[in-house]
Amino acid sequence: MPTERVCKTIHQYNKEPVKEADMEKLQEIAEDYRKVKNYVYSRYGGIASLSKIYPGYTVQNEMTGSGYRETLGMPAVYFYLAIFDALGDIKSQWTRTKTKISKLINQNEGFSEEDKHYLRFLLKVNNAFEEILNQKPVELPDTVQKQYGKVAAKVDAEKLNKYLCRQVRKHHVKLHTDRADGFAIAERAYRYADHGIYISIKEKRKRVFVLLTDNNRYKSQLYIKLYPKEHSIRIKAPVNVAVRDHADYQKQIGISTGVYTMLTTDEGHRYGDDLGRYQIEYADWIREQTRIYNRNRSENPGRKKYRAKKKRMEEQLHSYINQELNRFLREEKPKVIYIVKLPKPQAGGMNKKINHSMAQWQRGYIRKRMLQKCKEQTVEVVEVLGKDISKECSNCGAIGKKEKGEFICSQCGYRSEEKTNTARNVKKRGQGDGVLNRGIYP
Repeated sequence: MPTERVCKTIHQYNKEPVKEADMEKLQEIAEDYRKVKNYVYSRYGGIASLSKIYPGYTVQNEMTGSGYRETLGMPAVYFYLAIFDALGDIKSQWTRTKTKISKLINQNEGFSEEDKHYLRFLLKVNNAFEEILNQKPVELPDTVQKQYGKVAAKVDAEKLNKYLCRQVRKHHVKLHTDRADGFAIAERAYRYADHGIYISIKEKRKRVFVLLTDNNRYKSQLYIKLYPKEHSIRIKAPVNVAVRDHADYQKQIGISTGVYTMLTTDEGHRYGDDLGRYQIEYADWIREQTRIYNRNRSENPGRKKYRAKKKRMEEQLHSYINQELNRFLREEKPKVIYIVKLPKPQAGGMNKKINHSMAQWQRGYIRKRMLQKCKEQTVEVVEVLGKDISKECSNCGAIGKKEKGEFICSQCGYRSEEKTNTARNVKKRGQGDGVLNRGIYP
Protein backbone atom coordinates (compact mmCIF):
# COMPACT_ATOMS: atom_id res chain seq x y z
CA MET A 1 0.00 0.00 0.00
CA PRO A 2 1.57 3.36 -0.99
CA THR A 3 2.50 5.73 1.83
CA GLU A 4 0.36 8.85 2.08
CA ARG A 5 2.34 12.04 1.55
CA VAL A 6 1.80 15.76 2.06
CA CYS A 7 3.50 18.74 0.46
CA LYS A 8 5.69 21.16 2.37
CA THR A 9 7.95 23.98 1.17
CA ILE A 10 11.74 23.79 1.62
CA HIS A 11 13.95 26.86 1.26
CA GLN A 12 17.46 27.06 -0.18
CA TYR A 13 19.82 30.04 0.04
CA ASN A 14 22.90 31.31 -1.75
CA LYS A 15 26.19 30.78 0.08
CA GLU A 16 28.03 33.72 -1.47
CA PRO A 17 26.69 37.09 -2.71
CA VAL A 18 25.27 36.87 -6.22
CA LYS A 19 27.35 38.90 -8.68
CA GLU A 20 25.70 42.12 -9.79
CA ALA A 21 25.85 41.16 -13.48
CA ASP A 22 24.23 37.78 -12.71
CA MET A 23 21.55 39.42 -10.58
CA GLU A 24 20.69 41.77 -13.45
CA LYS A 25 20.17 38.78 -15.75
CA LEU A 26 17.85 37.16 -13.23
CA GLN A 27 16.01 40.45 -12.81
CA GLU A 28 15.44 40.58 -16.59
CA ILE A 29 13.57 37.29 -16.34
CA ALA A 30 11.58 38.51 -13.33
CA GLU A 31 10.64 41.72 -15.18
CA ASP A 32 9.46 39.81 -18.26
CA TYR A 33 7.58 37.42 -15.95
CA ARG A 34 5.81 40.44 -14.42
CA LYS A 35 4.91 41.85 -17.85
CA VAL A 36 3.41 38.55 -18.99
CA LYS A 37 1.33 38.26 -15.81
CA ASN A 38 0.01 41.81 -16.21
CA TYR A 39 -0.82 41.10 -19.88
CA VAL A 40 -2.82 38.03 -18.84
CA TYR A 41 -4.49 39.95 -15.98
CA SER A 42 -5.64 42.73 -18.29
CA ARG A 43 -6.74 40.47 -21.14
CA TYR A 44 -8.36 37.59 -19.24
CA GLY A 45 -9.29 39.04 -15.86
CA GLY A 46 -12.80 40.20 -16.81
CA ILE A 47 -16.21 38.56 -17.26
CA ALA A 48 -15.76 38.01 -21.00
CA SER A 49 -12.94 35.53 -20.36
CA LEU A 50 -14.59 33.41 -17.67
CA SER A 51 -15.09 30.54 -20.11
CA LYS A 52 -11.40 30.58 -21.07
CA ILE A 53 -9.68 30.44 -17.68
CA TYR A 54 -10.89 26.91 -16.85
CA PRO A 55 -8.70 24.93 -17.33
CA GLY A 56 -6.64 27.56 -19.17
CA TYR A 57 -5.39 25.87 -22.34
CA THR A 58 -7.43 28.26 -24.50
CA VAL A 59 -5.50 31.12 -22.93
CA GLN A 60 -2.24 29.28 -23.51
CA ASN A 61 -3.02 28.81 -27.20
CA GLU A 62 -4.11 32.42 -27.66
CA MET A 63 -0.99 33.70 -25.90
CA THR A 64 1.16 31.50 -28.13
CA GLY A 65 -0.46 32.96 -31.24
CA SER A 66 -0.21 36.54 -29.98
CA GLY A 67 3.54 36.77 -30.63
CA TYR A 68 4.06 38.42 -27.23
CA ARG A 69 6.79 35.96 -26.23
CA GLU A 70 8.81 36.81 -29.34
CA THR A 71 8.37 40.53 -28.62
CA LEU A 72 9.89 40.09 -25.17
CA GLY A 73 12.52 37.58 -26.31
CA MET A 74 11.52 35.45 -23.34
CA PRO A 75 12.34 31.72 -23.05
CA ALA A 76 9.20 29.59 -23.49
CA VAL A 77 9.77 27.77 -20.20
CA TYR A 78 9.27 31.01 -18.25
CA PHE A 79 6.57 32.40 -20.56
CA TYR A 80 4.11 29.55 -20.01
CA LEU A 81 4.78 29.37 -16.27
CA ALA A 82 3.97 33.09 -16.02
CA ILE A 83 0.70 32.52 -17.92
CA PHE A 84 -0.52 29.78 -15.60
CA ASP A 85 0.72 31.66 -12.55
CA ALA A 86 -1.44 34.63 -13.62
CA LEU A 87 -4.41 32.35 -14.36
CA GLY A 88 -4.14 30.93 -10.85
CA ASP A 89 -4.29 34.47 -9.45
CA ILE A 90 -7.34 35.31 -11.60
CA LYS A 91 -9.17 32.17 -10.43
CA SER A 92 -8.38 33.06 -6.81
CA GLN A 93 -9.68 36.58 -7.36
CA TRP A 94 -12.96 35.23 -8.76
CA THR A 95 -13.25 32.96 -5.72
CA ARG A 96 -12.79 35.97 -3.43
CA THR A 97 -15.43 37.90 -5.40
CA LYS A 98 -17.93 35.05 -5.13
CA THR A 99 -17.24 34.65 -1.40
CA LYS A 100 -17.84 38.37 -0.84
CA ILE A 101 -21.09 38.34 -2.82
CA SER A 102 -22.27 35.20 -1.04
CA LYS A 103 -21.71 36.93 2.29
CA LEU A 104 -23.69 39.98 1.12
CA ILE A 105 -26.53 37.74 -0.06
CA ASN A 106 -26.73 36.06 3.36
CA GLN A 107 -26.83 39.47 5.10
CA ASN A 108 -29.48 40.96 2.80
CA GLU A 109 -32.74 40.96 4.77
CA GLY A 110 -34.72 41.99 1.68
CA PHE A 111 -34.21 38.59 0.03
CA SER A 112 -36.48 35.61 0.59
CA GLU A 113 -35.00 32.12 1.03
CA GLU A 114 -35.93 31.39 -2.61
CA ASP A 115 -34.05 34.52 -3.76
CA LYS A 116 -30.97 33.50 -1.81
CA HIS A 117 -31.17 29.94 -3.13
CA TYR A 118 -31.34 31.20 -6.72
CA LEU A 119 -28.33 33.50 -6.30
CA ARG A 120 -26.30 30.79 -4.57
CA PHE A 121 -27.14 28.46 -7.45
CA LEU A 122 -25.70 30.98 -9.93
CA LEU A 123 -22.54 31.43 -7.85
CA LYS A 124 -22.03 27.68 -7.63
CA VAL A 125 -22.66 26.75 -11.29
CA ASN A 126 -19.85 28.35 -13.29
CA ASN A 127 -21.59 28.21 -16.69
CA ALA A 128 -24.72 29.88 -15.34
CA PHE A 129 -22.66 32.53 -13.53
CA GLU A 130 -20.72 33.34 -16.70
CA GLU A 131 -23.80 33.54 -18.94
CA ILE A 132 -25.71 35.80 -16.53
CA LEU A 133 -22.78 38.23 -16.30
CA ASN A 134 -22.42 38.31 -20.08
CA GLN A 135 -26.17 38.85 -20.63
CA LYS A 136 -26.62 35.50 -22.39
CA PRO A 137 -29.41 32.92 -22.08
CA VAL A 138 -28.59 30.27 -19.48
CA GLU A 139 -27.90 27.00 -21.31
CA LEU A 140 -26.81 24.10 -19.13
CA PRO A 141 -26.70 20.28 -19.39
CA ASP A 142 -30.18 18.75 -19.25
CA THR A 143 -30.23 17.73 -15.57
CA VAL A 144 -28.80 21.04 -14.34
CA GLN A 145 -31.01 23.00 -16.76
CA LYS A 146 -34.14 21.44 -15.23
CA GLN A 147 -32.89 22.31 -11.76
CA TYR A 148 -32.18 25.88 -12.86
CA GLY A 149 -35.69 26.15 -14.33
CA LYS A 150 -37.28 25.07 -11.04
CA VAL A 151 -35.21 27.52 -8.99
CA ALA A 152 -35.74 30.44 -11.41
CA ALA A 153 -39.51 29.90 -11.60
CA LYS A 154 -39.92 30.81 -7.90
CA VAL A 155 -38.23 34.23 -8.11
CA ASP A 156 -37.94 37.40 -10.14
CA ALA A 157 -34.92 36.13 -12.07
CA GLU A 158 -34.35 39.32 -14.07
CA LYS A 159 -34.18 41.46 -10.93
CA LEU A 160 -31.79 39.05 -9.19
CA ASN A 161 -29.60 38.75 -12.30
CA LYS A 162 -29.18 42.54 -12.33
CA TYR A 163 -28.32 42.45 -8.62
CA LEU A 164 -25.62 39.84 -9.27
CA CYS A 165 -24.14 41.83 -12.17
CA ARG A 166 -24.15 44.98 -10.05
CA GLN A 167 -22.32 43.29 -7.17
CA VAL A 168 -19.69 41.80 -9.51
CA ARG A 169 -19.03 45.24 -11.03
CA LYS A 170 -18.69 46.67 -7.55
CA HIS A 171 -16.49 44.04 -5.91
CA HIS A 172 -14.51 42.24 -8.61
CA VAL A 173 -11.00 43.65 -9.06
CA LYS A 174 -8.77 43.25 -12.09
CA LEU A 175 -5.31 42.32 -10.91
CA HIS A 176 -2.05 44.14 -11.55
CA THR A 177 1.44 43.77 -10.13
CA ASP A 178 4.39 46.15 -10.03
CA ARG A 179 6.66 43.64 -8.31
CA ALA A 180 9.39 41.94 -10.30
CA ASP A 181 11.09 40.10 -7.47
CA GLY A 182 10.81 36.48 -8.52
CA PHE A 183 9.71 33.85 -11.02
CA ALA A 184 8.77 30.19 -11.25
CA ILE A 185 11.19 27.84 -12.95
CA ALA A 186 10.59 24.38 -14.45
CA GLU A 187 12.98 21.45 -14.13
CA ARG A 188 14.35 21.84 -17.65
CA ALA A 189 15.43 25.43 -16.91
CA TYR A 190 17.80 24.60 -14.04
CA ARG A 191 20.47 22.07 -13.12
CA TYR A 192 22.02 21.24 -9.76
CA ALA A 193 25.80 20.73 -9.87
CA ASP A 194 29.04 21.89 -8.23
CA HIS A 195 27.35 22.55 -4.84
CA GLY A 196 24.99 25.03 -6.48
CA ILE A 197 22.39 25.59 -9.16
CA TYR A 198 22.64 26.67 -12.80
CA ILE A 199 19.66 28.83 -13.85
CA SER A 200 18.72 29.47 -17.50
CA ILE A 201 18.61 33.11 -18.61
CA LYS A 202 17.46 34.97 -21.74
CA GLU A 203 20.73 34.32 -23.59
CA LYS A 204 20.63 31.05 -25.51
CA ARG A 205 22.65 28.22 -23.96
CA LYS A 206 23.79 30.45 -21.09
CA ARG A 207 23.13 29.89 -17.41
CA VAL A 208 23.82 31.79 -14.19
CA PHE A 209 25.52 29.79 -11.45
CA VAL A 210 24.62 30.35 -7.79
CA LEU A 211 26.55 28.58 -5.01
CA LEU A 212 24.15 27.22 -2.36
CA THR A 213 24.44 26.59 1.36
CA ASP A 214 23.39 22.92 1.01
CA ASN A 215 23.73 20.09 -1.49
CA ASN A 216 20.04 19.17 -1.68
CA ARG A 217 18.69 18.58 -5.17
CA TYR A 218 15.05 18.76 -6.19
CA LYS A 219 13.21 17.64 -9.31
CA SER A 220 10.13 19.82 -9.42
CA GLN A 221 8.97 23.30 -10.31
CA LEU A 222 10.79 25.82 -8.10
CA TYR A 223 10.28 29.48 -7.31
CA ILE A 224 13.26 31.86 -7.36
CA LYS A 225 12.84 34.87 -5.07
CA LEU A 226 15.28 37.74 -5.74
CA TYR A 227 16.78 40.17 -3.22
CA PRO A 228 18.90 42.53 -5.37
CA LYS A 229 19.90 44.88 -2.55
CA GLU A 230 21.26 42.00 -0.47
CA HIS A 231 22.74 40.27 -3.58
CA SER A 232 20.94 37.09 -2.59
CA ILE A 233 18.21 34.71 -3.71
CA ARG A 234 15.89 32.27 -2.00
CA ILE A 235 14.70 29.10 -3.69
CA LYS A 236 11.34 27.61 -2.71
CA ALA A 237 11.00 23.90 -3.45
CA PRO A 238 7.82 21.84 -2.85
CA VAL A 239 8.65 18.48 -1.27
CA ASN A 240 6.30 15.57 -0.62
CA VAL A 241 6.99 14.10 2.83
CA ALA A 242 5.55 10.90 4.28
CA VAL A 243 2.68 11.32 6.72
CA ARG A 244 3.39 9.95 10.19
CA ASP A 245 0.66 7.86 11.80
CA HIS A 246 0.82 7.64 15.62
CA ALA A 247 -1.01 4.75 17.28
CA ASP A 248 -0.96 6.55 20.64
CA TYR A 249 -2.60 9.74 19.31
CA GLN A 250 -6.17 9.04 20.48
CA LYS A 251 -7.47 12.13 22.34
CA GLN A 252 -10.18 14.52 21.16
CA ILE A 253 -9.23 18.04 22.19
CA GLY A 254 -10.96 21.41 22.06
CA ILE A 255 -8.64 24.41 21.95
CA SER A 256 -9.05 28.14 22.44
CA THR A 257 -6.59 30.52 20.79
CA GLY A 258 -5.51 33.87 22.15
CA VAL A 259 -3.23 36.85 21.71
CA TYR A 260 -1.37 36.41 25.00
CA THR A 261 -1.54 32.63 25.45
CA MET A 262 -1.35 30.88 22.08
CA LEU A 263 -3.40 27.74 22.91
CA THR A 264 -5.50 26.60 25.87
CA THR A 265 -7.02 23.11 25.87
CA ASP A 266 -10.35 21.99 27.34
CA GLU A 267 -8.39 20.45 30.23
CA GLY A 268 -6.75 23.79 31.02
CA HIS A 269 -3.30 23.00 29.60
CA ARG A 270 -1.60 26.10 28.20
CA TYR A 271 0.89 26.37 25.35
CA GLY A 272 2.66 29.52 24.25
CA ASP A 273 2.35 31.58 27.46
CA ASP A 274 5.11 33.90 26.26
CA LEU A 275 3.45 34.63 22.91
CA GLY A 276 1.89 37.84 24.23
CA ARG A 277 5.24 39.11 25.51
CA TYR A 278 6.93 38.43 22.17
CA GLN A 279 4.08 39.99 20.17
CA ILE A 280 3.78 43.11 22.32
CA GLU A 281 7.53 43.64 22.20
CA TYR A 282 7.46 43.21 18.40
CA ALA A 283 4.38 45.44 17.90
CA ASP A 284 5.71 48.20 20.19
CA TRP A 285 9.05 48.20 18.39
CA ILE A 286 7.35 48.39 14.95
CA ARG A 287 5.15 51.25 16.16
CA GLU A 288 8.05 53.20 17.61
CA GLN A 289 10.23 52.68 14.53
CA THR A 290 7.40 53.85 12.27
CA ARG A 291 7.00 57.01 14.36
CA ILE A 292 10.75 57.74 14.25
CA TYR A 293 10.95 57.05 10.52
CA ASN A 294 8.00 59.31 9.68
CA ARG A 295 9.48 62.10 11.78
CA ASN A 296 12.98 61.88 10.21
CA ARG A 297 12.15 60.57 6.74
CA SER A 298 13.75 63.50 4.89
CA GLU A 299 16.98 63.19 6.87
CA ASN A 300 17.37 59.42 7.13
CA PRO A 301 15.62 57.43 4.38
CA GLY A 302 17.68 54.25 5.01
CA ARG A 303 15.87 51.17 6.33
CA LYS A 304 18.54 48.47 6.14
CA LYS A 305 19.03 48.08 9.93
CA TYR A 306 15.28 48.26 10.48
CA ARG A 307 14.58 45.44 8.00
CA ALA A 308 17.36 43.28 9.47
CA LYS A 309 16.09 43.62 13.05
CA LYS A 310 12.46 43.18 11.95
CA LYS A 311 13.43 39.93 10.26
CA ARG A 312 15.26 38.70 13.38
CA MET A 313 12.28 39.48 15.60
CA GLU A 314 9.85 37.74 13.24
CA GLU A 315 12.10 34.67 13.08
CA GLN A 316 12.30 34.58 16.88
CA LEU A 317 8.52 34.82 17.15
CA HIS A 318 7.91 32.16 14.51
CA SER A 319 10.49 29.85 16.07
CA TYR A 320 8.69 30.12 19.41
CA ILE A 321 5.30 29.43 17.78
CA ASN A 322 6.61 26.30 16.03
CA GLN A 323 8.32 25.10 19.20
CA GLU A 324 5.10 25.39 21.22
CA LEU A 325 2.99 23.75 18.51
CA ASN A 326 5.39 20.81 18.46
CA ARG A 327 5.19 20.55 22.25
CA PHE A 328 1.38 20.69 22.09
CA LEU A 329 1.19 17.77 19.65
CA ARG A 330 3.87 15.79 21.51
CA GLU A 331 2.27 16.13 24.96
CA GLU A 332 -1.45 16.10 24.12
CA LYS A 333 -1.26 13.32 21.50
CA PRO A 334 -4.52 14.36 19.77
CA LYS A 335 -6.45 12.36 17.21
CA VAL A 336 -8.98 15.16 16.59
CA ILE A 337 -8.59 18.88 17.32
CA TYR A 338 -11.64 21.14 17.49
CA ILE A 339 -11.03 24.83 16.79
CA VAL A 340 -13.07 27.98 16.20
CA LYS A 341 -12.41 30.04 13.10
CA LEU A 342 -9.97 32.69 14.28
CA PRO A 343 -11.46 36.21 14.41
CA LYS A 344 -10.05 38.98 12.29
CA PRO A 345 -8.20 41.74 14.15
CA GLN A 346 -10.60 44.61 14.79
CA ALA A 347 -9.68 47.92 13.15
CA GLY A 348 -10.48 51.35 14.55
CA GLY A 349 -11.15 52.34 18.13
CA MET A 350 -9.62 54.86 20.48
CA ASN A 351 -6.57 52.94 21.72
CA LYS A 352 -4.20 52.95 18.76
CA LYS A 353 -1.54 51.05 20.69
CA ILE A 354 -3.87 48.10 21.29
CA ASN A 355 -5.10 48.21 17.68
CA HIS A 356 -1.51 48.12 16.44
CA SER A 357 -0.74 45.12 18.67
CA MET A 358 -3.79 43.30 17.29
CA ALA A 359 -2.69 44.06 13.73
CA GLN A 360 0.65 42.35 14.47
CA TRP A 361 -1.06 39.23 15.90
CA GLN A 362 0.38 36.21 14.12
CA ARG A 363 -3.05 34.54 13.83
CA GLY A 364 -2.61 33.57 10.18
CA TYR A 365 0.86 32.11 10.73
CA ILE A 366 -0.29 30.14 13.81
CA ARG A 367 -3.23 28.67 11.90
CA LYS A 368 -1.16 27.81 8.84
CA ARG A 369 1.58 26.09 10.85
CA MET A 370 -0.86 24.19 13.06
CA LEU A 371 -2.82 22.86 10.08
CA GLN A 372 0.37 21.86 8.27
CA LYS A 373 1.78 20.04 11.32
CA CYS A 374 -1.54 18.29 11.95
CA LYS A 375 -1.63 17.10 8.36
CA GLU A 376 1.92 15.74 8.62
CA GLN A 377 1.05 13.89 11.87
CA THR A 378 -2.36 12.54 10.67
CA VAL A 379 -4.33 14.66 13.13
CA GLU A 380 -7.83 15.67 12.04
CA VAL A 381 -8.79 19.33 12.48
CA VAL A 382 -12.48 20.20 12.83
CA GLU A 383 -13.71 23.82 12.61
CA VAL A 384 -16.80 24.65 14.66
CA LEU A 385 -19.32 27.49 14.96
CA GLY A 386 -18.04 30.27 17.18
CA LYS A 387 -21.11 32.41 17.91
CA ASP A 388 -21.25 33.35 21.64
CA ILE A 389 -18.90 30.48 22.41
CA SER A 390 -16.94 32.42 25.03
CA LYS A 391 -20.11 33.63 26.81
CA GLU A 392 -21.72 30.23 27.36
CA CYS A 393 -21.16 28.09 30.43
CA SER A 394 -19.56 24.81 29.37
CA ASN A 395 -21.24 23.11 32.34
CA CYS A 396 -24.91 24.08 31.87
CA GLY A 397 -25.04 26.17 28.68
CA ALA A 398 -26.34 29.35 30.35
CA ILE A 399 -24.89 32.78 29.55
CA GLY A 400 -22.30 33.80 32.13
CA LYS A 401 -19.91 36.66 32.69
CA LYS A 402 -16.15 37.17 32.49
CA GLU A 403 -14.09 38.89 35.15
CA LYS A 404 -10.32 39.33 34.92
CA GLY A 405 -9.79 36.24 32.76
CA GLU A 406 -12.20 34.05 34.76
CA PHE A 407 -15.60 32.78 33.59
CA ILE A 408 -18.43 32.71 36.16
CA CYS A 409 -21.86 31.18 35.53
CA SER A 410 -24.60 32.96 37.47
CA GLN A 411 -26.98 30.02 37.03
CA CYS A 412 -25.00 26.95 38.15
CA GLY A 413 -22.06 28.69 39.84
CA TYR A 414 -19.45 27.08 37.58
CA ARG A 415 -16.11 28.93 37.64
CA SER A 416 -13.22 28.37 35.28
CA GLU A 417 -10.45 30.15 33.45
CA GLU A 418 -12.09 31.97 30.55
CA LYS A 419 -10.03 30.23 27.84
CA THR A 420 -10.56 26.78 29.38
CA ASN A 421 -14.33 27.33 29.41
CA THR A 422 -14.19 28.40 25.75
CA ALA A 423 -12.11 25.34 24.81
CA ARG A 424 -14.64 23.04 26.50
CA ASN A 425 -17.44 24.67 24.50
CA VAL A 426 -15.42 24.22 21.31
CA LYS A 427 -15.11 20.50 22.02
CA LYS A 428 -18.83 20.16 22.85
CA ARG A 429 -19.87 21.86 19.61
CA GLY A 430 -17.43 19.78 17.60
CA GLN A 431 -18.84 16.56 19.03
CA GLY A 432 -22.40 17.84 18.56
CA ASP A 433 -24.00 19.61 15.61
CA GLY A 434 -21.87 22.75 15.49
CA VAL A 435 -19.34 21.54 12.90
CA LEU A 436 -18.49 23.95 10.06
CA ASN A 437 -15.65 22.11 8.31
CA ARG A 438 -14.15 18.71 8.97
CA GLY A 439 -10.56 17.84 8.11
CA ILE A 440 -9.67 21.41 7.06
CA TYR A 441 -6.20 22.14 5.72
CA PRO A 442 -4.51 25.24 4.26
